[in-house]
Amino acid sequence: MMPGDLGADSASLPNPAPEQDVARAAAAIAPLANLPLFFKLRGRQAVVAGGSDAAAWKAELLAAAGAQVRAFAAAPSEKMTEVAGRRSGEVRIERRRWRPEDLAGAALAVGDFADRAESAAFHAAGRAAGAPVNVVDQPEFCDFSFGAIVNRSPLVIGVSTDGAAPVFGQTLRGRLESLIPQGFAAWAAAADRWRDHVQGLGANFRRRRNFWERFAALAMAKADRPPSEDDLRALIEAARVDAAAEEGEAIVVCAGPGGAESLTLKAWRALQSADAIVFDDLVPSEILDLGRREAARIRADQAREAVDRLVSLCREGKKVVRIRAGAADLRADDEEIAALRRDRIAYAIVPGVASLAVAKSEPGP
Repeated sequence: MMPGDLGADSASLPNPAPEQDVARAAAAIAPLANLPLFFKLRGRQAVVAGGSDAAAWKAELLAAAGAQVRAFAAAPSEKMTEVAGRRSGEVRIERRRWRPEDLAGAALAVGDFADRAESAAFHAAGRAAGAPVNVVDQPEFCDFSFGAIVNRSPLVIGVSTDGAAPVFGQTLRGRLESLIPQGFAAWAAAADRWRDHVQGLGANFRRRRNFWERFAALAMAKADRPPSEDDLRALIEAARVDAAAEEGEAIVVCAGPGGAESLTLKAWRALQSADAIVFDDLVPSEILDLGRREAARIRADQAREAVDRLVSLCREGKKVVRIRAGAADLRADDEEIAALRRDRIAYAIVPGVASLAVAKSEPGP
């Protein structure tokens, strides 16, 4: 979600009436091994216990995120000493063993111990002090874990395998590094600077979202150069005059026969930009999971019910995706499309992948 794309606006969408709508919407988020969070540490205290190279790396990482790090180590490694010297004022070594009272007021606590009894004591002390704890390479004493990081700050991406395959996570991180230009850091920073200008577009949510959609497209196309004030002015003007920012739109997406993997790129983009997603019982949850998190998910199993929902939401200025299972294309006499035309609702159709194409892509016996 881009800055300024406020989830609160989705609260204005009508709540699905049937109870099964709510249950199905919740199921659109698949189970997570961990909850990915981005933790604000600037100006807060973090504790690192242990003087190993692994502890030194954690101390540097915490300091890079803005924490004031107290490192407790009776015999700090050369690496820990080097980190403290390079980050003077951010990492301070206290040459002694940690004590439970050292964790008071800590936002996070990290330890590296050879003795499991000490690991258990450190974890218990952190819990007592209200500080989440990580003990290096001992997941049973961890309240959180450090994943692989792609750093284009303020754009930051974390990758975790829940400890199951760290090398796989690092390999994926390497692939992401190659796909995400360094220039994205400048665009993400500009997004933060420009938020007040976007709020100046007024209360119309579609107009603001139009700005951020255009911003994202421009960042993708021009990542090799920094954004300029001319870019800001052009994006603001385009968002103001674009009719789609004032009027609602229905996008009918045909999912095709192969589930989420056979969705077209255009279908994926539509789901990512939707204010609401109208679906029926034949649409698999894996497809709903690809939609924008803040989008209302509304179940409508009958064509007339689906049209009523589409018309109501579009007249509120919402961008609504109607996702339909199967059907690589729609017939000219399709009931829902005819109803949208009759009600003068702007619409677009995103065809699905033909079943023959899916069959050809599947491996044979």
